[in-house]
Formats: sequence, C-alpha cells, structure tokens
Amino acid sequence: MSATIEQQEQPTSNSKKMLTAMVGIGALCALLIVLTYEGTAERIAFLKQEALQNAIFKVLPGIEKTRAFYLDKEGHFQPLAENQKEATVVYAGFTGQGELAGIAIQGAGQGYADVIKVLYGYNPQKEEIVGFYVLESKETPGLGDKIEKDEVFLSNFEAMDVKLNADKSQLVNPVTTVKSGEKNNLWEVDGITGATISSRAIGNILNESTSEMLPIIQRNISELKIQ
Repeated sequence: MSATIEQQEQPTSNSKKMLTAMVGIGALCALLIVLTYEGTAERIAFLKQEALQNAIFKVLPGIEKTRAFYLDKEGHFQPLAENQKEATVVYAGFTGQGELAGIAIQGAGQGYADVIKVLYGYNPQKEEIVGFYVLESKETPGLGDKIEKDEVFLSNFEAMDVKLNADKSQLVNPVTTVKSGEKNNLWEVDGITGATISSRAIGNILNESTSEMLPIIQRNISELKIQ
C-alpha cells in the first residue's frame, strides 16, 4: 500500500520541481530583457537624435545653426528645452548671421510595408521644399527603398513648389505623385517605376504635412528666432 502511495507522490514532486524551474527561468529571462532595454535605450535615443541633427543640415543646405521649437496649445511656437517632449516640433535653421534660412519639418504616413517617417526642409521666403530625407522606412529593398537613394526621385525635393494662397491658409496646389516621366509641375512628385505605393506615400505624407504646418509657420514665422 505504501509503495503505491510513494509512486503516486513521485510524479507530483517532479512536476513541482519542473514548474519551479520554469518559473525561475522565465523570471530570469524577463529580468535580462528589462536590463538589456534599460542599458541600450539611452544609447538608441542618443543615436536617433544624432541622426536627426545630421538630417536637419542635409535638408536645409547652407545653414550653420539650428534651434528646436514646439507648437503650444494656443498655436504658437515656443523654444524647446533640452529633453522636453512635445507632440509637434520643428527645427529652424539659421545662417551664421542668425537669419532664418529654413525650417525642417517631420512627417509620417503609411508606406507599402510600414509607416515611413521623413524630414523635409522648407524655405519660407521662396515657399519651396528644398530638401528631403527618409528618417525611418521598411520598404522593399531594391524597390520601395529607392525613395531614400534614387537621385532622380530625390531631385523632386530640391525646389518643390508649396506656395500658399493669398491669405496663407492653404496650398495653392496640393503635392501630388504622378507616374514616372509624367511630371509637368513643380508641386508634383515624379514617381518611381516599380515602387508606385512607396512614391505615392511620399506625396501623400508631404501634402498632408505641408497643408497642416505651412500655414501655421507663415502665421507665426516671427516667433522662430535664434535667441
């Protein structure tokens, strides 16, 4: 009788030991994940900020200084403090003499594979997009990722017309993507053959962002000062 009881208790004891071991391993793995994240999060944030700063100088040719501003609840620009997080931030670029030369603006939208995040440079005097840079993209290598490196495509954004109407409330002509080789106007994006969705996504991102941000910038441009 006692032998039977011992045989019944043995599997139960082994199961408890196995469960304890699995819980311990799971807890250790969770701890390692947390420690790894905490150990690399600051470094990742630093690298992203560094990449953003480099991109600002790429999309605003000729600038020597930059200053970040955020849009407050009243619709005005305020200087962004270090480590301050805000929903809407723009980056003003200045000449060596402290004159406003342009504003770098972020935009985002759905691409073919995932969300595409971009930065573009805006010249408020000429009312043109004067530079473009892809911050984040997971588009198809060899096709969709041409939005990052195809010279013909990138030339769309060297002097793109984004003029506003007389009262500075909206674009005169919306930014539109057309088929490759069919561009006739400076507000059009000459698309990439084989990457229709990706190139159309860029046009949509820029149209949405410029329609929202340019009227705000033109209305409050005096607030964008180096000091």
